[in-house]
Amino acid sequence: MLDLRPITETVGTEVRGIDVTGTISARDFDRIYQAWIDTTILLFRGQKMTPDQHIAFSKRFGEVVTYTRSQFSESDHPEILVLSNITRDGKLIGSPVSGRVWHTDGHYLADPPAGSMMYAIEVPPIGGDTWFANMIAAYDALPAATKKRIDGLKVVISRVQSRPYNYPERPPPTAEERAAWLDMPQPLVRTHEVSGRKAIYAGGNVPWHIEGMCEDESAPLITFVQEFSVLPRFTYRHQWRPGDIILWDNRGAMHKATAYDQLLHRRLMHRTTISGTRPLN
Repeated sequence: MLDLRPITETVGTEVRGIDVTGTISARDFDRIYQAWIDTTILLFRGQKMTPDQHIAFSKRFGEVVTYTRSQFSESDHPEILVLSNITRDGKLIGSPVSGRVWHTDGHYLADPPAGSMMYAIEVPPIGGDTWFANMIAAYDALPAATKKRIDGLKVVISRVQSRPYNYPERPPPTAEERAAWLDMPQPLVRTHEVSGRKAIYAGGNVPWHIEGMCEDESAPLITFVQEFSVLPRFTYRHQWRPGDIILWDNRGAMHKATAYDQLLHRRLMHRTTISGTRPLN
């Protein structure tokens, strides 16, 4: 029997009593889908999926797309991104390091993905956790004066600007990357296309520029809303177990990975991405 349980007061729903590879009634799926919209992440434990089943379950939530790191796609299933430190024939089978700062996926795209589904196959005994933050709950808790100040503003997302913040160990962007990585204005407050609720959409750690605002005013404002959105009461740290599935709503949640000892332990995760539309103001 379907059982939906809150993970924390503000973040997530654990879905129990469901085999994601079996038959899920329309009524039960509607309840699961609504919990995703309402609480930003879904957690399913003790599951076992083939790549085909992973893709099929993802498609119940929307169109499955690829947009990043195609060199790490699962060999027979390009829809699946492999996140792993495992090597085969001397080559990594997946991306070993990914997203270790607060972010929303594809923030730099005109049509960022609506969500992602991550499936844990092998996990280290320590580390490799994922943090989630509910940006809708954070917006709701903002002071009224701050809401009034930020509603309607646009923030310029720059992949060039983000490189030293997100990947300080990497070289500066090349001329080709600078030409390809166009700045993308996004609403600082995003309205969810399904629920109509508002969410902070400022990313997690880069002091982006706000259109029409001087830098002395823009940087402190961005920094304030970013830090506010990841206060402890809006966040949840997930410690993965084999067989865990988490589906996050990219329109209302941020996330970040944590490090683990890649020399001592193996990690293997499969991820699908669900297509989205242009963010609403």
